[in-house]
Amino acid sequence: MTKLDPSLPLDQVLVGDCRQILADLPEDSVDLIFADPPYNLQLEGELWRPNLTKVDAVDDDWDQFESFNQYDQFTREWLTACRRVLKPTGTLWVIGSYHNIYRVGKILQDLKFWVLNDVVWVKANPMPNFRGVRYTNAHETLLWVQKEKGAKYTFNYHAMKGLNDDLQMRSDWYFPICTGGERLKDEDGEKAHPTQKPEALLYRVILSSSNVGDVVLDPFFGTGTTGAVARKLHRHFIGIEVDEKYARLASQRVHDVVQLEFDPPIYVTPNPRHRQRIPFGRLVEDGLLQPGQILYYGQSGEETAQVLADGQLAFNGHRGSIHKIAKEIRSGPGNGWKLWYYLDEETQERKPIDVLRERIRQQTSQEIKPAGAA
Repeated sequence: MTKLDPSLPLDQVLVGDCRQILADLPEDSVDLIFADPPYNLQLEGELWRPNLTKVDAVDDDWDQFESFNQYDQFTREWLTACRRVLKPTGTLWVIGSYHNIYRVGKILQDLKFWVLNDVVWVKANPMPNFRGVRYTNAHETLLWVQKEKGAKYTFNYHAMKGLNDDLQMRSDWYFPICTGGERLKDEDGEKAHPTQKPEALLYRVILSSSNVGDVVLDPFFGTGTTGAVARKLHRHFIGIEVDEKYARLASQRVHDVVQLEFDPPIYVTPNPRHRQRIPFGRLVEDGLLQPGQILYYGQSGEETAQVLADGQLAFNGHRGSIHKIAKEIRSGPGNGWKLWYYLDEETQERKPIDVLRERIRQQTSQEIKPAGAA
């Protein structure tokens, strides 16, 4: 569990300029930052649909800058402030469009952030190009960067793989824009914010690059999507928003989120690489497998090997580990825990030896309990 700085204003929406508020937060205190800054869209004139209805474009004061130099200076200041509060092991996500993301990317690198990935959010239902003079702008780009090149950082690879039908998650993400019931409305029933992001997008960002109890900061909080998703995933949030109306709506939204408790917790996907290492020989020592017992390569495979007393296997005159012998039989990946099967005497079915390893892990976790545990 993350060690929290007691001076952090956790689970609050702070009203004001993020550059000033960030200066008051403790250094190296935040685990993850998600930023959806002004895009500097540089809109000129009004935009109308073919049916003569006016497009509710982004023309708010917070997206107005006199020049690229002014926008670059603003970007450099808020990113510098974010870098100060981000832990050395922390990462930052920033989203943008072609109007600003390349300028933001250069400044990130100038400030010594290290780019881990760029991710393309492909919009399932983008707004058309009504004038018909350009391609429909159907995507936005997210940059994922770490504060210190080479430092350890959080990436819940197996959680992302689980979300993607057990396939490695790609860097092109397909989501619809925020519409319907998810779109936050103001007191007049109008959409509260012109660029509200879908919760699905933030769900993937936060689940992939933070852990339960971590602190997630959003310097451009808007209507609070980051905070709402953070609470659902049992992370803490800090939201900063310069617009009082947005801050009020966001505060209500995030505090309406009910945090459900489950036993065991459902918010953590164990990384197999971090689990307790059990050598194959332990199965022999504990009597779960016997010296001389036959193992089968695959659930219905014909190749067999014999378990030796020292935890190795014998196969066609060769001796070796479960992984080495597996590779001798078939070239390619040789995870012996998944490839070798034993015959379960009770069911007369072949089962992977990984079942026995998991049995030892569970027994060990029950034997080793923290002080005071029941």
